[in-house]
Amino acid sequence: MVRLKIREIAEAKKINMSRLSRMADVNYNTIRAIWDNEMKDVTVSTLEKIARALKVDVSELIEVLPDNED
Repeated sequence: MVRLKIREIAEAKKINMSRLSRMADVNYNTIRAIWDNEMKDVTVSTLEKIARALKVDVSELIEVLPDNED
């Protein structure tokens, strides 16, 4: 399972959703959906834009979690 750390990284840099949307040139509703759901499917190009805006590597936006085996 993959978790997005975009909100966590943005907040650490004091960047809100609106500012990130403008900085990354990504639709505000897309940023909001990612912000509210850290498991949201996102395109690689969107991740690249967000990473560039946050000045981090794309790999820093993603955390791989172990699968829950019941």
